Amino acid sequence: MANIYDVLKERGFIEQATHEEEIRELLGKESVTFYIGFDPTADSLHVGHFIQIMVMMHMQRAGHRPIALLGGGTAMVGDPTGKTEMRKMLTKEQINKNIESFREQFSKFLDFGEGKALLLNNADWLLDLNYVEFLREIGKHFSVNRMLTAECFKTRLERGLSFLEFNYMLMQSYDFLELFRKYNCKLQLGGNDQWSNILGGVDLVRRKEGESVYGLTFKLLTTSEGKKMGKTESGAIWLDPEKTSPYDFYQYWRNVDDRDVEKCLALLTFLPMDEVRRLGSLEGAEINKAKEVLAYEVTKLVHGEEEAKKAEKAAKALFGGKGNLESMPSTEMDKSRFQDGVDIITLLTETGLASSKSEARRLIKQGGIYVKDERVDGIELTVKLEDFEDNSIILRKGKKNHHRIILK
Repeated sequence: MANIYDVLKERGFIEQATHEEEIRELLGKESVTFYIGFDPTADSLHVGHFIQIMVMMHMQRAGHRPIALLGGGTAMVGDPTGKTEMRKMLTKEQINKNIESFREQFSKFLDFGEGKALLLNNADWLLDLNYVEFLREIGKHFSVNRMLTAECFKTRLERGLSFLEFNYMLMQSYDFLELFRKYNCKLQLGGNDQWSNILGGVDLVRRKEGESVYGLTFKLLTTSEGKKMGKTESGAIWLDPEKTSPYDFYQYWRNVDDRDVEKCLALLTFLPMDEVRRLGSLEGAEINKAKEVLAYEVTKLVHGEEEAKKAEKAAKALFGGKGNLESMPSTEMDKSRFQDGVDIITLLTETGLASSKSEARRLIKQGGIYVKDERVDGIELTVKLEDFEDNSIILRKGKKNHHRIILK
């Protein structure tokens, strides 16, 4: 079997490593316990997390032991990385509720059977720490001068960095020490924005225990233009089907830029790299076949094969005149409402295509709303019973967001 380090490198995951040759050698000779931290700042994982989950799945398939560390403790403080201002403070109740959602989602991707993956919560050791003892045992190993050169702090100094957030690096580093002591965890993985925090943990374990541990970061999921993937006009692409429907999830990947197809196939599917390169090399109209494979494979991993097939059929019904519309996001409305017509502003807000009436008006003025593939030219449009075909009608926002209204 190929060394998993080489597999991850070939697929384009790896960005930085503390000790590349040592890590590769370690992963090739023994089963390594490693961890990735996930702060529960929302009630669902999103696409940005999924690249990290893919790494965990690759590693577990290669015989290594994942620890998915939920940040019930660190979320009480908030990670300043990539933030222009302090995060909104969450209550313990909100954090715990989010953790339960994360637990359920992780169970779809990793094997938590006896001796397999672990799902832990750093609140179990962080929330009961004695502050003075923590400063004496841990704080003395951190240079404030060096911390201030870290990218996660540097970008915040001009706008203001609270002392609360300044503690985040110490807490994350302490996580690594705790996991090394309890589970012989030797490797921390994370997105490249976590590099400074990971270095802090590696250094702390070496200072406290005199042992070698390692850090590895992988690329953030970005477009060819350098923007983070997984965002749309209406917000993040979530892994929870209640927050982002399997159809919308499928459509997101079906519509990625041609230049991003090969990278997404490598990072977000388990297709062999020969097939990834073949699909990525398709040109012109042929690249759409590669996008369909990408959308299907990623949706299958996240939502299961049945939902992936439904989303695929719904997409083909829209764009190829085949299949059925059952999986398209839809809203049932009472037939009687359309006797005199329902205005387009109301329809856009009730279906969720617009978050407010003012946004609906703006979208219409910008020419971004369609009814039955015909552009809506004015906000005075009303949709009446005679506009429906087979008891349904399709609204569209831009090129990608479709919504079906069904009469009841």
